[in-house]
Amino acid sequence: MNPQAEHLLKDHQLRLTDARVAVLETFFSAAGALSHADLEKELDAHFDRVTIYRTLSTFMEKGLLHKVPVDDGGTRYALCHDHCTVHTHLDDHIHFKCSQCGTTSCLEELQAPKINLPTGYKADEYNFLVVGVCKACNGRS
Repeated sequence: MNPQAEHLLKDHQLRLTDARVAVLETFFSAAGALSHADLEKELDAHFDRVTIYRTLSTFMEKGLLHKVPVDDGGTRYALCHDHCTVHTHLDDHIHFKCSQCGTTSCLEELQAPKINLPTGYKADEYNFLVVGVCKACNGRS
């Protein structure tokens, strides 16, 4: 049993299940954000797509994961850090997608710019995605 996964699940008042631990371990070892399809490919022999989907949904609700926008219209997910909870889900940082290796990552040290919407509009969430060449690929050039 992964102690980090066990600790996270207990902190977020979630039952310890094989699927939840496996999904968390996959995120721990990932280089960047993961899609449902990425998880399915990695965990297919052990868990079906519905179990993975439900696990992602639960983790989103509990503040363990946040959505990461991607330019192909899909959705990826990344682990939240200590500042997210069930009631306060903060993911207002910049996301970066490498056009060479395809990795999408969180740049948590950079906050997304404040958007002043016109009167009468209220934002529930917003995403900021930068597409370019990551540090690793840039060093290969």
